[in-house]
Amino acid sequence: MKRVLLLLALLPMLTSAVEPEKVRLWPQGAPLAKGQEDKDQPFVEVWRAPADKANGAAFVVCPGGGYGGLAADHEGTQVARWFNGLGVTAFVLHYRLGSQGYHYPVQLIDVQRAIRHVRANAGKYAVDPGRVGIVGFSAGGHLSSMAATLFEEKPEGMTGDEVDAFSARPDVAAPTYAVISMIDEFAHAGSRKNLLGPDNNTDEMARQVSTDLRVTARTPPVFLFQTDEDTVVPAENAVSFYLACRKHGVPAELHCYRPGPHGVGLFLGDPVLGTWSGHFRDWLRNQGFFRPAPRAAVTGTISVNGTPVSWGSIVFTPEDPALAVACARVMHGRFKLDAANGPVVGRVRLTVSHSAADVPGLQTEDGTATAGESAPGAGPWRIELRAGENVLDLQLKR
Repeated sequence: MKRVLLLLALLPMLTSAVEPEKVRLWPQGAPLAKGQEDKDQPFVEVWRAPADKANGAAFVVCPGGGYGGLAADHEGTQVARWFNGLGVTAFVLHYRLGSQGYHYPVQLIDVQRAIRHVRANAGKYAVDPGRVGIVGFSAGGHLSSMAATLFEEKPEGMTGDEVDAFSARPDVAAPTYAVISMIDEFAHAGSRKNLLGPDNNTDEMARQVSTDLRVTARTPPVFLFQTDEDTVVPAENAVSFYLACRKHGVPAELHCYRPGPHGVGLFLGDPVLGTWSGHFRDWLRNQGFFRPAPRAAVTGTISVNGTPVSWGSIVFTPEDPALAVACARVMHGRFKLDAANGPVVGRVRLTVSHSAADVPGLQTEDGTATAGESAPGAGPWRIELRAGENVLDLQLKR
């Protein structure tokens, strides 16, 4: 009885959430459509970031479902709400499906249109057209990888209107436990069948939509999440895409967890697997995606009680949590970061970690000192960084 009462108590919280705005991508009718129902007319659900959190970033979200259905809740709505919590406006894409008679290149047309729609209406949605990302799950992950690699394709059926004049290239991409290959032994046969359809399901066509083979130097930065135990879409898919990114010099980050079945979504309830979204958030932050800011070059020395730190790190944390956090390795008392990877310009807090061996007789194993907290009087632990080169001499007393 108590369990039932608890669920009833939570119900108003779930139903009182702000409903998204439903927007058809082609108000006058989609190209290659077979009818006027939602299954024929692709649309986005627009989840606007709360005004007090909005940072101008946007993400197109592609739920999975093997190109035969849409897991629009845990790979759509839940993801959109998570993005809203980060200040990001989310656009959940309801693209056309193979199970409804729609096959490639219709899905590519739909995802390209979604990205162009966001940019064409950036003012309306209060988003930055230079910060439009894409994330997709499973077959939706394949769709997001097509968006990241085939954005220059101009498939037959484009309308050529003013929206189509905008770029379809996402600024970042996150294919999540994604179908990547349509040709290898680890390919997902169901996705291939639904995407290509009965008339084009050939190895030649499958190779064209195997996105690990379509990566170029112009592919945007990529974040990948996968589980080792996934038997539906094996990890070889994510690994092959990651290796293709490395081959072409595309910045990429891969997180492959051991446990976890296919199709977990955010899985925030799992204390281990649910941490993947935190890594995704941190990656976006350090890409400058949440809030762009100029970065500074830093070089310097760190000593403990007059002795150079033998091995450690120094972290530069800005006061604004949406800005990038930078970390430099310390070796033999020295550290250096160039402007591409350095801390943001402005006021930052410094946190120094070092080996306990650097301080003979230190009673604690914790070699971390944070600005003005565990190291009172130790130095200028909150500093103002200027554009260009910053030379620091940090003297830690323990």
